[in-house]
Amino acid sequence: MTKSRVDYRKAAPDAFKAMLALEAGVHRTGLEPSLIELVKMRVSQINGCAYCLDMHSKDARAAGETEQRLYLLSAWREAPFYTDRERAALNWAEAVTQVATNDLPDALYDEVRTQFDEKGMVELTLAIIAINGWNRLAIGFRAEVGGYVAKAAD
Repeated sequence: MTKSRVDYRKAAPDAFKAMLALEAGVHRTGLEPSLIELVKMRVSQINGCAYCLDMHSKDARAAGETEQRLYLLSAWREAPFYTDRERAALNWAEAVTQVATNDLPDALYDEVRTQFDEKGMVELTLAIIAINGWNRLAIGFRAEVGGYVAKAAD
């Protein structure tokens, strides 16, 4: 187990509050909580963020997500357990997360737009931006993995 480098919450409290505000905004959108958790999990898988995978797998389970869907998330294209809307969100999440090495073609945008209106597209993209930011904080500063306790489902 690696030792945490710095507690970014304490080192830069105003910046941390800004991240929390973005996160709160994501949860006030019209996006389904289960969709948000799947996106957070998939992005965290791509980025290799153990802290966020631990956190969001626990949150997803607490909210009623099935083990099967969580286990197969990295192979969502081959698994029949995801809705068309979830598939579109996961495809967009992967593309936006990997934008430095991949294009965001019009065909992909058009596909995602069949499931999300303009507002939903922006909200989804902000959710992806938020989890990418959290991943980078947790990985960069080696957030300690395993201690997170999920909140009870609403």
